[in-house]
Amino acid sequence: MCKLADYLNASPPNLVQDNRLNLRQRQAHRRAIFLEPPPTGCLLQESCVSQMLFGGRLIWQQAPRLFSTNKPPSLYEFKKLITHSRPINYPLAASTEANVPIYDLPEFAEVSPDQRSALQDEWYHILLSGPGVFVTKHLYKDKSLLGTVNDAYSRIIDEEKKRSGKRGDHFAGSGANDRIWNSFSKHCLQDAKSFVEYYSNPWLPLISSAWLGPYHRITAQVNIVKPGAKPQISHRDYHIGFQDNTSCAQFPKALQVASQFLTLQGAVAHSDMPLESGPTRLLPFSQMFEEGYMAYRIPEFQEFFIENYVSVPLSQGDGLFFNPALFHAAGQNDSEDIMRSANLLQISSGFGKPMEMIDTYPLVEATWDLIRDMHKEGGLNSRVRTILENVAEGYPFPTNLDKRVPETAGMAPDSEQDLLIRGLHERWAKDRVLDEMQKMRDDSRA
Repeated sequence: MCKLADYLNASPPNLVQDNRLNLRQRQAHRRAIFLEPPPTGCLLQESCVSQMLFGGRLIWQQAPRLFSTNKPPSLYEFKKLITHSRPINYPLAASTEANVPIYDLPEFAEVSPDQRSALQDEWYHILLSGPGVFVTKHLYKDKSLLGTVNDAYSRIIDEEKKRSGKRGDHFAGSGANDRIWNSFSKHCLQDAKSFVEYYSNPWLPLISSAWLGPYHRITAQVNIVKPGAKPQISHRDYHIGFQDNTSCAQFPKALQVASQFLTLQGAVAHSDMPLESGPTRLLPFSQMFEEGYMAYRIPEFQEFFIENYVSVPLSQGDGLFFNPALFHAAGQNDSEDIMRSANLLQISSGFGKPMEMIDTYPLVEATWDLIRDMHKEGGLNSRVRTILENVAEGYPFPTNLDKRVPETAGMAPDSEQDLLIRGLHERWAKDRVLDEMQKMRDDSRA
């Protein structure tokens, strides 16, 4: 293995003798462009995969950090990944159905620490380089508890229906299904006793920490899909799955892959879910396709999903957990009378937070007049964009999805930066922009 620092600081052969490049140009290109491929074993070898003419010479160039928006992902490679992949044997699984390992969970106290660790090892492999999804039968064994929790959900839904205002959903029109945003907090405030019993299930942190490690945070949303409800379009999930295609393309390749390691998706069946009721459609192994966030919106990929997805029936109390990069979709409810009900768990890594708290409101208050003057002189140039990115939040999550209804295209509301850009275009005074920021903050609170 070569020393990366030595290689980067070395002068590329013959480049320093080229008088057409001044010193600053030579220093800039020394770190990015090479006249010969990096030596075998160097960390840069795999990333320096393309050649181009520069100054009349053929040189090696580092591969782009972004996925191309002009060259679509390869459907052939995607098909090959899906059709050629097979799960290895998972000895602790009770069975495998349609490439989905199924675990029959005993009482937690009956499982030794070594057995728990072995289960976590299998789940980690499944999520990382296996099918990407597994089922936990009997995650909740107490049906009376689930009935009590369902009653609490019904009261929440009834209370919210009495309020006016648009209700958001991630795939159905307003009112087509019943949705409870932040069911985690609302359940606690509605019925603390059943909340404590429900969320003290020790299987939940064992499953979550297998993928995310300690310090993770659970959020949840209830979705009740009515008979006749149409299927969801295949997609990937939070974080990058909530961006529109233009925003998605701006994230470097490594972060497109890393996004899946920040979240675990789960669902607890609060009703029986036979196949006719449309349980989640899944495409095993699709989480391993690196360009998946760029691909899932493309019609050919959606068609392949429709032709190849699998579904697994669930019983009330079963759990389903999957990598957020797995191509998946809610199914069509073809039943006559099944209200398909699930508590959707979104479990986030503790790493998804900055080290220090930044209060953006006083920063905008102190700088808005200066930023307006900059914008008046040069428009929305790079310096204006940079200061906006530094004093305001560019990411709209976490938020309150009851008050800030997700948009269909990207499933994300406006950020503080979006608000400030609108304020510049519409020439808002400081008082107006601060009022709008405060309203956004108030609407974002739980």
